[in-house]
Amino acid sequence: MTVSKHILELETTIDDPRQGLSDEIFLLASRIVPMINVDLLIKKPGLGTLLTWREEHDGQSGWHVPGGIIRWQETIATRIHEVARLELGTAVKFKPTPLVIKEFILPKQRNRSHFISMLFKCRIIDNINENIRYREGRILPGQWLWHKQCPENLLPIHEIYRSFI
Repeated sequence: MTVSKHILELETTIDDPRQGLSDEIFLLASRIVPMINVDLLIKKPGLGTLLTWREEHDGQSGWHVPGGIIRWQETIATRIHEVARLELGTAVKFKPTPLVIKEFILPKQRNRSHFISMLFKCRIIDNINENIRYREGRILPGQWLWHKQCPENLLPIHEIYRSFI
């Protein structure tokens, strides 16, 4: 079978890439092209920076700046709004120019090893979902919390944002 036929066969497994990809297809894509993502820097006077808890595929867990990978034919603005809605249950306004653009290359990692990340300054314009706020005990994936200073248990991949938090 030719490469073209393999590609056609793979494409039959993808319903609508604008809605996301299956894990298998996404991981394949992440092995052959860089992923472009947006990260939302949300700060509030007196409260600090809003971070969410994430458990990564490689077993690491920690606080991180909310963010997500841009889907095929999706605008940056749409992904920013979707991240706010999906991760925080809220809406945001944002400055259209990123504060910083960073490139991550993780040569020892097979999947998800090359990212181009754009950090956007955002502000919440609606109520945030209080049901997923961290309060006490074990921190669960997806919970959020305001941080007056950068936490020690920041995900290693987001160390490059430490000076912004």
